[in-house]
Amino acid sequence: MVSYIRFADALSAWFGKAFGWLIIFMAAGTGYEVFVRYVLNDPTAWALDVSFIMYGTMFMMGGAYTLSRDGHVRGDFLYRPWPIRVQGGVDLVLYFVFFFPGVLALIFFGWKYASRSWRYMEVSVNSPAGVPIFQFKTVITAAGILLFIQGVAQVMRCVIALRHGYWLEAEDDIDETEDKLMREALKAEKDAHP
Repeated sequence: MVSYIRFADALSAWFGKAFGWLIIFMAAGTGYEVFVRYVLNDPTAWALDVSFIMYGTMFMMGGAYTLSRDGHVRGDFLYRPWPIRVQGGVDLVLYFVFFFPGVLALIFFGWKYASRSWRYMEVSVNSPAGVPIFQFKTVITAAGILLFIQGVAQVMRCVIALRHGYWLEAEDDIDETEDKLMREALKAEKDAHP
């Protein structure tokens, strides 16, 4: 189980981080649009659609990564005080009752939606530029598949929590600035007062 969990975490992290770079392209596209609109007085017909597509892609492809790092919203004020085995049991039931049916619907209906869009090479009706959106609709299915793979890993985490009474945490891969600054300050204080 642990090797599958690590595989799913690594896969989710790779996709989440890779698609996270879209934020740079979104910022550049928005900056370009602001420049041509307000400086050159020649707005683009495509910038809004492209920013929506990139943001939606980044959001959806980061879902499995967020799930692997326990970053989704939950009622923590109720959940956190429970014993770990109770948390694992509740999570296990909720994965099967809500998560997997929703993710399977995302995969299957997303596939139908995307294949229809590819068939007629769908373009956005919201802009005069006719920005292609058929490739974006494929992201729905891809995100669903990644969520399914990560969901299986989360179920395995629940089983470990039920059996052993602890959560198998994801490996650290991001160092928050505040944590880094705090460690440096503590190290400097310890070095100053040995």
